[in-house]
Amino acid sequence: MANHASADKRHRQSERRRLHNRYYAKTTRNALKALRNTTDKDAALALLPKVSSMLDKLAKNNIIHANKAANLKSSIAKHVNKLA
Repeated sequence: MANHASADKRHRQSERRRLHNRYYAKTTRNALKALRNTTDKDAALALLPKVSSMLDKLAKNNIIHANKAANLKSSIAKHVNKLA
């Protein structure tokens, strides 16, 4: 229970931000899964810039660590390059 109005406001803000961040992180995870499950090279090449952009935005806003975003981008690029 918040003892001050400012603490109450901080709690409301952090809850809103948590839900916002959770939504975008989950959306990106689903996009990564879709890209990894793709066996068609053309479809994967179309998805790659969109997913990379999503990862960059999450890293920019500190929702995920910058190094994690870089590692994920590298692994999906390898996956796309391996497709025939």
